[in-house]
Amino acid sequence: MTPVSTGAGELDRPLAAVPPGERGATRIADRVVAKIASQAAREAVGTLPPDADRPSASVTVHHEVAHVRVQIELDYPCDIGDRCRTVRHQVVKRVGDLVGMQVPEVVVHVERLHLVAAPGAAQGRTR
Repeated sequence: MTPVSTGAGELDRPLAAVPPGERGATRIADRVVAKIASQAAREAVGTLPPDADRPSASVTVHHEVAHVRVQIELDYPCDIGDRCRTVRHQVVKRVGDLVGMQVPEVVVHVERLHLVAAPGAAQGRTR
């Protein structure tokens, strides 16, 4: 007759260490990285006019490297280059911190500029 194990003693002994190569892998979906990138762009852009769309992002991930494309709308006049640089920096930082991926490239596409009325324009004054 074959002895039957109750399993009680099996829980008491330590688990055998599994080599890292055999543990499996964690894969983070491209759409998750895209959501993180779009949120980072929102943080970097700051306050926008009420009719502006929120920043969005698309991402391609290959071997733990994310290539990001961000679409934003900005108020105008502003320093467009500086605002885009701020968006790129924030996206690289947040994706790296939260997901641990390298981001060698962030393409920022300015979809639309929203003209901000100059002070006094509402009263009909000009310079």
